[in-house]
Amino acid sequence: MCRFCANAAEPTEIPADLERPDHGLSRRGLLAGLGLGVLAVNLSVGASTAAAASAKNGAWANPALGRFPAGGHYGAPRGGASHAGQDVSNSVGTAVHAAAGGTVIRRSWGGGLPGRTGNALVISHGNNQYTYYGHLNAYRVGLNAKVSAGQRIADMGATGNVTGPHLHFETHSGRLGTTVNPVSFLAARGVDLSGGWSRIDPGASGATVVVIQHLMNRRGHGLAADGKYGSVSVEAVKRFQRSKGLVADGQVGPATWPALVYTLRQGASGSHVRALQTALNKRGARLAVDGGFGSVTTRAVRAYQGVNRLVADGEAGPVTWRALTG
Repeated sequence: MCRFCANAAEPTEIPADLERPDHGLSRRGLLAGLGLGVLAVNLSVGASTAAAASAKNGAWANPALGRFPAGGHYGAPRGGASHAGQDVSNSVGTAVHAAAGGTVIRRSWGGGLPGRTGNALVISHGNNQYTYYGHLNAYRVGLNAKVSAGQRIADMGATGNVTGPHLHFETHSGRLGTTVNPVSFLAARGVDLSGGWSRIDPGASGATVVVIQHLMNRRGHGLAADGKYGSVSVEAVKRFQRSKGLVADGQVGPATWPALVYTLRQGASGSHVRALQTALNKRGARLAVDGGFGSVTTRAVRAYQGVNRLVADGEAGPVTWRALTG
């Protein structure tokens, strides 16, 4: 996990020589030298921000699969400071995905933020919301690149001041430098950072809604796969939920997803395969959404499983679906 990565006030501009990985100052010395001090983490900020933006609208995605290491949580003590993000541990090279659509505004050592080390990216999502991805092994997007939710942007690594490979993930709201709890921030947007099923509410839009519509069409509902989770699609989901003895609230979440997805392998065909191909394309597969689970789709499934450290057997079962739709 991170040895430092603490919250601190962000200066208007950081001298370029202080961002270099070979600079002689320690992180603690750097902060002291800049006269920044250390800010206590305000845990209530994350809760209030999450409560103010509770729409689970399919616009956000899980940035990485792995486990939460002990002491890697938001607000954990860091030598008199507080940990600024949530660590997600996995092996070097594990895929890192954009948590939402936006523009890459920083691509540098520490992301240009005080107290951070290692290769990092910062994405601006508009409305004064930013995400930070730290300790990266490799970049897969350039500075000023436009990215979409779920797009692979980097590889997990162990660059900088760390005890092992992981993603140090931060969410900033209000301004870059004002961190909030990433777990609660994403949960309010329907994403389980620990790797659980997503939650998609009525009114959502985008690729994950198309996935839901294709899966419903496999059951004969005849929905337009337009990516808009409007009244017709919501009523179809509610009927499906009732048929399975689930709460018929129209939210596609941890109770509904497992009943909705299929275990698929090469040779399958139909709308459920279109759903799978759509979900893979959200992660960058660039498949033809033709409903045929042939060799190309099999390779795409294996590739996605491999870079996300799942069992790379080419079979799309519940574990793969949960990762793809998270």
